[in-house]
Amino acid sequence: MNQDEKQIRELIERWTAAVHRGDLDAVLTDHADDIVMFDVPPPQDGVRGIDAYRETWPPFFEWLAHGASFEIVSLEVTAGDTVAYAHALLRCGTPEELAEHPENRLRLTVGLRKERGRWTVAHEHHSFADTSAVAPG
Repeated sequence: MNQDEKQIRELIERWTAAVHRGDLDAVLTDHADDIVMFDVPPPQDGVRGIDAYRETWPPFFEWLAHGASFEIVSLEVTAGDTVAYAHALLRCGTPEELAEHPENRLRLTVGLRKERGRWTVAHEHHSFADTSAVAPG
């Protein structure tokens, strides 16, 4: 793993820990002012800009405060000189949800760019697999 990949891995691990703690200031750290996020809950066309991104977190923190998990299971990082991406699987759910569907994982994809020598999150995409869909047999 090169130094950029290590820095990005640490950035995502810090972000995940901040989300789990409900620390909004730490969640916003290392995010671009023009971030675009596609999330599980609406709006379906995503949120754009750091202010809109900030507004999405309080309801999620409230949900986490009732005992839900938000933990990295796997994380892969690929970094170039000025752009990078990472993809991860996270355990995200209430104890009841995870007991009923222990295999369920939140999928996270992060796009980053290097600005003034530091990595900044420019894009986040969160999703769950559509378990109601059945693949053709």
